[in-house]
Amino acid sequence: MKIFKGKAFFFKTIFFHIFLVLIIAFVSLNFWENPIYDTIVNSANATMTGSDSISLIVIDDKSLDSYRWPWARSLYGEIFDYLNKTNAKVVVFDSILSSLDKERPADSDNYFFDTVKKTPNFIGGYMALASDYENPEQGADYDSKFHKKFSIDISDRRTKNNSRYSEYKSLTMFPQAYFDAQQYAGSVNLNLNPVDGVLRTSNDLISYNDNFYPSLALSAYLLANKTDKITLTNNHIIVNKTGLKIPVIKQSGDLNHYIKYYKLRENSTYSHKNYSAIDIINSNRLIKEGKKPLISPSEFDNKIVLVGANAIGVEDVLETSISLSHPGVDIQATILNNFLNNEFMIKFSPLLNFLIISFFTVVTFILILIFPFLASLLTLIASAIIYIIFCVLCFKHNLVPDVITPLAVQLSTMIFGYSYRFIVEGRNKEKIKNAMGKYLSQDIMKNVVQNIDDIKLGGKKANVTVLFADIRGFTSMSEKMTAEEVSVILNEYFSEIEPIITKYNGVINKFIGDAVMAIFGEPIQDINHPQNAVKCACEMLKKVDQLQDKWLFEGKPKIEIGIGINTGEAFVGNIGSETRLEYTVIGDMVNLASRIESYNKVYKTNLLISSTTYSCVSDIVDVIKIADVTIRGKAKKMDIYEVLRLS
Repeated sequence: MKIFKGKAFFFKTIFFHIFLVLIIAFVSLNFWENPIYDTIVNSANATMTGSDSISLIVIDDKSLDSYRWPWARSLYGEIFDYLNKTNAKVVVFDSILSSLDKERPADSDNYFFDTVKKTPNFIGGYMALASDYENPEQGADYDSKFHKKFSIDISDRRTKNNSRYSEYKSLTMFPQAYFDAQQYAGSVNLNLNPVDGVLRTSNDLISYNDNFYPSLALSAYLLANKTDKITLTNNHIIVNKTGLKIPVIKQSGDLNHYIKYYKLRENSTYSHKNYSAIDIINSNRLIKEGKKPLISPSEFDNKIVLVGANAIGVEDVLETSISLSHPGVDIQATILNNFLNNEFMIKFSPLLNFLIISFFTVVTFILILIFPFLASLLTLIASAIIYIIFCVLCFKHNLVPDVITPLAVQLSTMIFGYSYRFIVEGRNKEKIKNAMGKYLSQDIMKNVVQNIDDIKLGGKKANVTVLFADIRGFTSMSEKMTAEEVSVILNEYFSEIEPIITKYNGVINKFIGDAVMAIFGEPIQDINHPQNAVKCACEMLKKVDQLQDKWLFEGKPKIEIGIGINTGEAFVGNIGSETRLEYTVIGDMVNLASRIESYNKVYKTNLLISSTTYSCVSDIVDVIKIADVTIRGKAKKMDIYEVLRLS
């Protein structure tokens, strides 16, 4: 049974390749794309530092050298008291405060809360949690108050994917005084990639209790633009007043966007300008003393200021596309910067990525099937390089195609394509080989294939045995029959004797009309070639006897054959021209074999052999010697032998 069946094999190959492509795409999208995304973002996209319209105040190592952690709330109060002396647009506290400071006097908390109350543009951070409230009744009451105070006006015009399913079951609760003191709040929830833990998207709107609440960064943007009205469409969060359109992706119930990161400043872990918290505190104290501050409040005029911590032991850091330890306050500033500059990383749609992959797959397969190996390989390598350049240019313009997945699919298609081509070419070569084997001996064919790189005119002298077999009276018989009838008898005759010649290591050199010329000893090496030639002849005669009975039954004419065999040295190899070769045997011993065969008609025999052949087979045959025969072309008479039987 054939393993491959044309179209069936092709479609099986395509089906298996599609299955493999799906596996490669799944692995690539989940494990390969993200590292490549980070690499290109770091090298080609994050080329500018963060906007100077955003400033950071950071509790850093220098600050902790002055005051041990955890800090008294009064120290935070001094920072915001200083910021109240500035004309900052918005003040953002990137920290979660969910309890009172029980280790210090209440004055410390109260001072902080009073300062926050005097900061009308203050935004505090909170977090939505997946766990339930310890006290459900208290939690429900808090949720109601929280929604009433911190919710924003959202018009939901989505027509698809408009679920508000939420995985959150509670919120971190502000102490009552802190809750009362602040006018605005924003979530600090950030979804890390579940596979590698890298932050690539921001939670712009979190879904909680069938409502959406803005992130810390989005709250800052809304407050900076004095609006709280947002419209949701299928693909965007639109800030009504400014027209800002945030391209969103949906993760769980939250609405997110891909963060555009900015280049880290020289010798810094921040992409935005930052100040040490202790310098701000000391500046505030100097101002109260009527002295010149270390940092002038005018530094923060008309800026959005974010306050956060990033010191050893209190690091609020995450791994991002541009840093293994990116300060959380700078991440919030980066997200806010996206809103201010209307800059977002926009992913190609799944459909567009699918079309790119399909294009790569189809074109790759076609190139492999149409062009020679080297030309197709170089073309495919060039196309891969061009696609990488295309992807880098897209990233420079904040567009994000799948980079590695199309290339991985192209590579798998190349492997499959070249494998398919190799198998098909192998099948075609086998077909050609089998077809040519019907015109040439299979053994000569094998010899040609084995020496395919060294085929040339020439050959060698070798001791061989040549067998000629001829049908008696074929000419007169063919005159009485149609060409079709003659061809039927000849084809059946040749079909029956060919396996016999092959059985005894013989090679059919050629068919000459109704005659057959076979060689023993070359190209198949056989030291017993004279014996095998004679045994072959005897079996051929038996087969003809069987055919005679069959043909007689079918009403066909009776035919007989005569066989002549000679052994001797001859030239064996390729003759002809550089463009047309024939593998054959040439020499006087070949002519002698042909002429010996012709004497079967004279002596009414069926099998005659030369004296040289007889000398090699005398121990296996019974013969009648025919002495002093005159052979045409030979000056001297010679003996020939009729083989009666194998002894």
